[in-house]
Amino acid sequence: MTEQSQQPPVTEQFKQELNKIPPTNDRNLMAALSYLWILSIVMLIVKKDDAFVKFHAKQGLVLLIASCFTFIPVIGWIIGFFAIIGVVLGFINAWQGKEYQLPFVYMLSQKFTF
Repeated sequence: MTEQSQQPPVTEQFKQELNKIPPTNDRNLMAALSYLWILSIVMLIVKKDDAFVKFHAKQGLVLLIASCFTFIPVIGWIIGFFAIIGVVLGFINAWQGKEYQLPFVYMLSQKFTF
């Protein structure tokens, strides 16, 4: 009574859709990881010569600072909520290789001169 599980054959349409997914590289990965809290500081130190990673690391640093305010009742929770949304948007866009300027966060990140 052993049933062998059979997988459906891979269709040509599926193969075409799979080929549409752009490959990621280390640069995109480093930029995306810079949105994960303390890693923004690490990426600013490690990849200081890469403008793309630096762009995302600066925005990640602003979001890191904003997340420190989550301990303040009500207003901190609102800031924290928008910081989480910013982290998700920034991570996705960095992973896809886009330099997406997060509203308000980008403006603050431009004040960093390192």
